[in-house]
Amino acid sequence: MAATDDATDGRTGEGPEAFAGLPGGRLVPVYRELRRRGVSSLVEVAAEQGLTGEEYERCRDELLSLGLVAPTTATHAEREELRTGAWRPDLDTVAAIDPEIALLRLLERERERLREHLAEADQAYSTLETLAGTVLRSASLRPEIDVEQLTDYRRIQQVLEDITDVIQSDLVSMHPTSLVQEVAERVLSRDRRQIENGVRVRAIYSQHAASHPEVAEMLTRRLEVGVEVRLSPLVPMTMIIADRQFAMVPIRPENAAEGAILVRGPALVGSYLGLYEHCWHMAAPFGHDVGADRGGDGLSEQQRAALRMLAGGMKDEKIARTLGVSLRTVSRMLSELMQELGAQSRFEAGVRAVRLGWLD
Repeated sequence: MAATDDATDGRTGEGPEAFAGLPGGRLVPVYRELRRRGVSSLVEVAAEQGLTGEEYERCRDELLSLGLVAPTTATHAEREELRTGAWRPDLDTVAAIDPEIALLRLLERERERLREHLAEADQAYSTLETLAGTVLRSASLRPEIDVEQLTDYRRIQQVLEDITDVIQSDLVSMHPTSLVQEVAERVLSRDRRQIENGVRVRAIYSQHAASHPEVAEMLTRRLEVGVEVRLSPLVPMTMIIADRQFAMVPIRPENAAEGAILVRGPALVGSYLGLYEHCWHMAAPFGHDVGADRGGDGLSEQQRAALRMLAGGMKDEKIARTLGVSLRTVSRMLSELMQELGAQSRFEAGVRAVRLGWLD
């Protein structure tokens, strides 16, 4: 056990040289001397190599962790001591281990650790799969409504991220106010991810918010990504709906800072979606709005015709038949024109359009 390993004298280009870049650059000469001696005092070798106390500690820990040395005793262990367990290694005496053997042992330890991690991951996966099968999936098929109140902003953002990660087909939202820059960038990133996955993304903003240049720029960027954006003179509340399964609305629409309500299940979400679709059809596509300050130059021929008929007292149904469009289209078109003209009634809108020269 104390015999030296003469074979190491001719192997200066192998084994220990592979560890020359380890922390504590004096590790290699220490290990080479330990290999030459076979079994020896690590303290003695470290002292001969001029290591400080701190360097000795680091060197010892590194050699042990790599499996390049093993604690032993300066004398041979008796068989009886090994059998009875009475043998104990010295704190200082070590035996040098061949680097190839140390490497094989290290790889085996790593394989064992990997097997343990895989077993734990497999167990966790099985548990989550069982939970999803017995709770989440069955819950999505039940008619019951699941409502959760969220008051922590971080929790709200996390829920939004979780929902958007599982969207399959549709994501709709409406916003009474503009988004702060940090949130806007996050929304753009989310838009790109959803559009790339084939999700239809729609958003409604208030006309007032879109009148600010920075908000208009943000909406333009969303359009460029592929989001359908519309503007409305009145947006009732902040609302986000995903796949007819999830809806998030404020606890109090007049004070969104109080928190949000998360609704799961198609029963109640369907009601919110009905409100959203109404607002969507009443809103105008972003980039196609018409302002009174432009003197009606931006009006299409269809809008001019509708205004003329409106000024003449014609009913919506007859306007729709005359133009060959649906009653819903006429209703939305006239609502937009009333907003631009600042009129309280449709007849007043027609009169104001004449006075402003929009129909000349």
